[in-house]
Amino acid sequence: MGLESGHDAKRLHSIRQKHGECQVSAEHKRLLEEREQDVAWKKWGPYLSERQWGTVREDYSESGDAWNYFTHDQARSRAYRWGEDGLAGISDDRQRLCFALALWNGKDAILKERLFGLTNGEGNHGEDVKEYYFYLDSTPTHSYMKYLYKYPQAAYPYEDLVATNRRRSRQDFEYELLDTGVFNDDRYFDVFVEYAKASPEDVLIEITVCNRGSDAAALHVLPTIWFRNVWSWDADVSKPILRQSAGHDAFGTVVASDADLGERFLFCEGECSLLFTGNETNTERIAGIPNRTPYVKDGINDYIVHGRESAVNPENEGTKAAVHYSLTVGAHESRTLRLRLNDQAPTPSAAPGNADGGPFGAGFVATMNARRREADEFYAEVIPSSLAEDAANVMRQALAGVLWSKQFYFYDVDKWLSEAGTDPSRPKRLAPRNNRWHHMYNADILSMPDKWEYPWYAAWDLAFHVLALTLVDEDFGKQQLDLMFRDRYLHPSGQIPAYEWNFGDVNPPVHAWATIFTYRLDQGRHGKGDVEWLERSFQKLLLNFTWWVNRKDRAGDNVFEGGFLGLDNIGVFDRSAPLPTGGYLEQADGTAWMALFCQNMLEIALELAHERPAYVEMCVKFTSHFLWIASSMLHAGENTGMWDEEDGFFYDVLRLPNGGSQRLKVRSMVGLLPLCAVTSFTGDLMDTVPEAKRGLRKFMEARPELTAFIHNPNTPGHAGRKLAAVLDESKLRRVLATMLDENEFLSPYGIRSLSRYHAEHPYVHRVGDHEYRVSYLPAESDTGMFGGNSNWRGPIWMPVNALIIRALLQYYSYYGNDFTVECPTGSGRQMTLYQIAEEIARRLANIFLRAADGRRPVYGGSRLLQEDPLWRDHVLFYEYFHGDNGAGLGASHQTGWTAIIARAMHLFSATTAEQFLDLGKGAIFAAGERPAANTATRMDRERS
Repeated sequence: MGLESGHDAKRLHSIRQKHGECQVSAEHKRLLEEREQDVAWKKWGPYLSERQWGTVREDYSESGDAWNYFTHDQARSRAYRWGEDGLAGISDDRQRLCFALALWNGKDAILKERLFGLTNGEGNHGEDVKEYYFYLDSTPTHSYMKYLYKYPQAAYPYEDLVATNRRRSRQDFEYELLDTGVFNDDRYFDVFVEYAKASPEDVLIEITVCNRGSDAAALHVLPTIWFRNVWSWDADVSKPILRQSAGHDAFGTVVASDADLGERFLFCEGECSLLFTGNETNTERIAGIPNRTPYVKDGINDYIVHGRESAVNPENEGTKAAVHYSLTVGAHESRTLRLRLNDQAPTPSAAPGNADGGPFGAGFVATMNARRREADEFYAEVIPSSLAEDAANVMRQALAGVLWSKQFYFYDVDKWLSEAGTDPSRPKRLAPRNNRWHHMYNADILSMPDKWEYPWYAAWDLAFHVLALTLVDEDFGKQQLDLMFRDRYLHPSGQIPAYEWNFGDVNPPVHAWATIFTYRLDQGRHGKGDVEWLERSFQKLLLNFTWWVNRKDRAGDNVFEGGFLGLDNIGVFDRSAPLPTGGYLEQADGTAWMALFCQNMLEIALELAHERPAYVEMCVKFTSHFLWIASSMLHAGENTGMWDEEDGFFYDVLRLPNGGSQRLKVRSMVGLLPLCAVTSFTGDLMDTVPEAKRGLRKFMEARPELTAFIHNPNTPGHAGRKLAAVLDESKLRRVLATMLDENEFLSPYGIRSLSRYHAEHPYVHRVGDHEYRVSYLPAESDTGMFGGNSNWRGPIWMPVNALIIRALLQYYSYYGNDFTVECPTGSGRQMTLYQIAEEIARRLANIFLRAADGRRPVYGGSRLLQEDPLWRDHVLFYEYFHGDNGAGLGASHQTGWTAIIARAMHLFSATTAEQFLDLGKGAIFAAGERPAANTATRMDRERS
């Protein structure tokens, strides 16, 4: 790839225009080799976290204050227990051996070895990374990856960022790194890091440093290799070693020896020195206790920054080593450094000038160029040719981000609790968290929401990640869903773990939806689905469904609770805490999630019943469950049900201890989620399972009241399809009228999480002398609820928008072109439901795309990000977006579920409304996979 993203986009566009459907790409061949021949193309990847400090795993405090127990300031000196972090880093898939970049501009007080950001208590809107870095490219096997880090030439303003943000209130903007002035006059380095694999065990590394300023500037570049410290925690583990290889004057070589990994060699081109220390805690600095060894984790930092020669090992061995390049880069000039990590020992013939050219001969250049070209060819197959250059660039970076966000996640909860003094057999003190999750042992490559602000998996986030991941790597997407169902993740009770801050929190049950979506993709691409995987998943999902029914339906009346359910501060009260009124909430979103869960399980059971007659009974079970739940949401004549007939909207219901009740009339995403509880079925689906058809007919004849107020599932629609939906046509039109009103939910950039109506009409609920208020907040939150770093009171969130798009397409497949509504409400413009889905997707995509004035809404008022050619085409995918202007908010690299935008762009670029109506079996998001010419089908032909 070239160094300028505009050049990359143009070159990709040219390749996409020329690339035909006649052959499978080299990257797809690697994916096939990984799947069919167990070739470990994914053994090395971007599996290093960007923040291990401040995580729950490293927290052994009694208070559970993870942020302050292990701080950024300690991270350079203190060995981690459960994982490692680094800048633009890679590791093997067990994170035994790690490689990352370190930098020093000659002015910083410390080496730049890891990303810096504010802790939850330091930021006026919660935790926030204060760096500029971009995931520019990655293939799914990580045969090619590209990363950009922007490093100021002035001293990094650590203290200024902390102090200024602490002084600001929640009503103020965050103080960002750009605001400090350290990037003024372009006095910074662009540091590009590229990885290319010559083979699964041979990783080529190219680091290109570009001085963007008008004066020459010095930079110390320190590519660093180290072993994760496992020996300090387990006496039975042999200690690995790094050492300098002797006898190769042409290039420096670090030899890494580990009992499990074997030997690896890091070759380093050019004039450099090798610095060795130990990945050991500097106990003298951290705790005032004498060190066990003079060579500790911050030894290289002290050698470079403070000139302490005794801080590194003169014997040139240890468990952490850096390759030290001291550069002076001229104004507007670039310098390139090359390294190579593989399992082949150097030989005398490997020196430059000999036949093979050594590790940095012509083969290095050829391989780097080949992998860049192959990445272009792969994405030419993935990205629809109808997308313009800028849109193709956005889609590719979204997919690169979700691939770079893979991380090795290691957490043995039983051992962690025991080490924390909370062994259940010998209790010493109460664990601050997760003491009911002793069974958990996680040691896998997982898709993270974000490797700095959320360097831990979140269950419902991960289900959305699959939408983007399966565009490029269906096997990894399936594996991620599999992990959540394994016995070392899933609680014996059937609960899916939420996230490490509290595995027992309740996330929405979206995994059945992600499972059937992934199965439909298999069908769309291969002509058949993976039935064995589907059945295995169904069994575990059944455990989770049972947990929900037993634990979250308090009164047994088919209306559900669930707590915050991932929507954080959207409610009047903190829904994860006891209510100040006493009593409990019946939640419209929790109940809608369960209705959708039933539909997904029904769809899976019907699919399995074609080949496994035992699943016929499950078809009846989940149809009846759905009908009970849906009808419970819409009981006629009950003044405090979730449906408000006057408003035409759903609300949570507060049930008080004295038997009273009232609706909490907040117009929020909570009330839109019942719209999403919809699934269409092909008209002949039940005919293929006659036993299920008879059972369902018998049940529904005995219970006609269950369909009295919801959509009647027996009523045929377009092409004879049937529809399972909470909303009948009348209620659907009323909810859509509210959702598509630009003065309520419909923003120029998608669907808001809270109606703009509440800007002028805040919802107020009084309990005694205390007032609880919900107002429309299009940007940052003004409440400390959930740490203050999340806001569902107005901004646009990509995952729920994806659910709404999916729901609209489901309705469209049933109602067809005859059903139209005004969009926007009051405009007089009639649209089909497909057109509305497409319009919402277009508005979401416009967050990232350059408008007619050349500005990307995601970057708000930042002149540098909007106008500078060295910044403007590098795209960030934030956690959520301003409800009125589309500016990015929250975590700046949450390419996990925000990468859903790639799926939406793909869908509406590859499928027309007419083609969509012809799809069968509810393959909604599989639209555009084009079975006749899709990649997987071509791979199958190649294999045969």
